[in-house]
Amino acid sequence: MKTRSSHSTGLLLGVSAYLIWGSFPLIINATKFANPFEVVVWRVVFGFLFAALVLTVIRGWGKIVELLRAPKKLRWLAVASIFIFINWETYVVGVATGNTIESSLGYFINPLITIVFAVVFLGERLRTPQWIALAIGFVAVAVLTVDYGRPPWIAFVLAISFAIYSLAKNKVGGKIQATQSFALESLLVMPIALGQLAFLASMEHITLLDSRGNAFVLIGFGIMTAVPLILFGAAASRIPLSTIGFIQYMTPVLQFLTAFFILREPMPAVRWIGFGLVWLSLIVLTFDAIRNKRRSLAVIDQG
Repeated sequence: MKTRSSHSTGLLLGVSAYLIWGSFPLIINATKFANPFEVVVWRVVFGFLFAALVLTVIRGWGKIVELLRAPKKLRWLAVASIFIFINWETYVVGVATGNTIESSLGYFINPLITIVFAVVFLGERLRTPQWIALAIGFVAVAVLTVDYGRPPWIAFVLAISFAIYSLAKNKVGGKIQATQSFALESLLVMPIALGQLAFLASMEHITLLDSRGNAFVLIGFGIMTAVPLILFGAAASRIPLSTIGFIQYMTPVLQFLTAFFILREPMPAVRWIGFGLVWLSLIVLTFDAIRNKRRSLAVIDQG
């Protein structure tokens, strides 16, 4: 009974996290009064302050101090922080410039980029369905390149930066809570963010203090950056990775639907074909993962 209750709680927390992430296009559109690069700076600053407050309440600074004394892990966390910062910048700029659909594509193709990384950097051997999924994905990218008149660079940068971020986090290893990880990553990238703010201030007006509304939206977005990560961390300890693998597609699906139905971004026929091929490749990957897991369980049972 306790296990079932824990699983239900984890599922609720996970779904809540992905729903919040899926709502980000609407939040970013509410920040259009500010330069997208300013938005990202306040996202880092106020996200860190919120996480720091949470860590103070739960007395969670000990692990951060421990990591600061581990140079090898700190190097990988620095890599992670830089690439998640690149990811945030690209996503906010993409949505703010009316490219939410292409931004959602980045998170759809992330599993395919992860597979490429596994082959190139880790020397993993792929199963036949994974090769088929990759081939379909490459065709999809070719179709979308024809549609956009250029490669979908926003999607590529989002997918690659997040894949490198995930790889770096994997190298860190050990048990670190989502709040602790987010706080430390934000702290490590803070000098870059503040340098960016100083550069922007020398070039144009900073909008944070123009009105209470501006401050509310920008501070709120910073907090909203930290909240889903905390929810996700709590969910990951309660539900299987396979479940997370399924519900993670909620975010790009919601972003896509928001862009199409609310933000009214165009979807020509060729673009539908390209996205359809991406979704087909993900279906192939999903069914292969399910089949492979069943085979693994069968081998364990026989043993």
